[in-house]
Amino acid sequence: MIARIWKYHKLPLLFSVFSLAFYGAFAYDLVRSDFTKLLTLYTTLFFLFYKIVQLGKTDFWLLAFIAFVSRLIFLPAIPNLSQDFYRFIWDGRLLLEGFNPYLTTPLSYVESGTMDIIAQANQLYAGMGTLNGSHYTNYPPINQLCFAIAGFFSSDSISDATIILRLIIIIADMGIIILGKKLLERMGMPIHAIFWYALNPFIIIEMTGNLHFESVMLFFVIASLYLLHKGKWIWSAVLLALSISVKLLPLLFLPLLFQFLLSRNNTPNQHLFLSWKGWKNAAFYYLIVLGTVALTFAPFLTGAFAENFGASIALWFQKFEFNASIYYIIRWYGYQTVGWNIIGDVGPLLPRYVVGFLLLLAFFRKNKTLKATITAILLGISFYFLLSTTVHPWYVATPLILCVFTKYRFPLVWSFTIILSYSAYGPDGFKENLGLVALEYLIVLGVFLWEVFRKEEKPILV
Repeated sequence: MIARIWKYHKLPLLFSVFSLAFYGAFAYDLVRSDFTKLLTLYTTLFFLFYKIVQLGKTDFWLLAFIAFVSRLIFLPAIPNLSQDFYRFIWDGRLLLEGFNPYLTTPLSYVESGTMDIIAQANQLYAGMGTLNGSHYTNYPPINQLCFAIAGFFSSDSISDATIILRLIIIIADMGIIILGKKLLERMGMPIHAIFWYALNPFIIIEMTGNLHFESVMLFFVIASLYLLHKGKWIWSAVLLALSISVKLLPLLFLPLLFQFLLSRNNTPNQHLFLSWKGWKNAAFYYLIVLGTVALTFAPFLTGAFAENFGASIALWFQKFEFNASIYYIIRWYGYQTVGWNIIGDVGPLLPRYVVGFLLLLAFFRKNKTLKATITAILLGISFYFLLSTTVHPWYVATPLILCVFTKYRFPLVWSFTIILSYSAYGPDGFKENLGLVALEYLIVLGVFLWEVFRKEEKPILV
């Protein structure tokens, strides 16, 4: 068996061995401020990833095995590009102690002198930083459940907690590979396309390495879409709700599913929007989604939950700025005209334009098939990020997985150029290089426009 695999897949296996070595260097011999080394390692890994998929695409399970082993390299590592995991562990341990994590900030325990409330509180607070520690948590309930699981199995070890969190993310990614394969088969698309996500060093580093839970959210999204394609719309709605309760982002999917839901029971020659059965089924689908989301939040709906959670979410639109595109142009215009940063005025307005664009896609674009629907979601989410004031690297995981089921591959390019955003974390502190930010988005937008206007319907990378 091993001899046969080696005989027919020498190059992918050799490239995989090199990749594992570079992942090891990334996990255990890299600091975030060393951007030159970070970029060199990442570029090499991205080239190797492309060659592995290109040369090994005829053996699905070989690629799945390589994807799994690549993630195991990070298992005992402490994340080196993000400190968010300290807050994850804090929230999980607080929840296990019977406290509602939405009602207090870590800073409040520092100020009250009650840092003995959870194990390793001082280390966790120092690790997450004063900025994170001064704000209320914005992680929804299913995400909090994952944090609590890590806390349960690692009551007094930060290292053990990261391993549990990492195992949860790895399991989610393996689920995405399996369900992604099944969904691609049902849609008549090449099954190896799932590895543009699963073997992508961006995903391996940001999800498994840096412990971002987009993988768990996207597992529920792919499971929901798979069941929707099979006609099991009730369970599809439940799973979509669970994805929302990991990260709120899939709320934006809801209007874009509308036409597909209407078309499920549409009779021949009947106008789509005149189908009473379609409207009824769509209404039930949305009620199940929103009702399930409400159930997951129900245990936390006490005290000042709504005010605290809402305030935390609002920060992303009114205070934080990172790796933005169109917003930075608007900000520059504000400095030129009024002389100060206008994020407080513009930030709350941008979501309204996003909602308007989503409604245009929902009602004026033909989204009757699942492929067309996923394409609409991809375009809508990409527009949302283009108008966002903050675009952290791990956000790109969502457009990346969606593009696998469409003809577009610009998110694959984005998953490479997004690494340029880490140039902001230099040895002298945080300072964004706006030239590199501009380069990142110019390349991505250039590829997107080329894909839109090219006549070929097949993806540029099949």
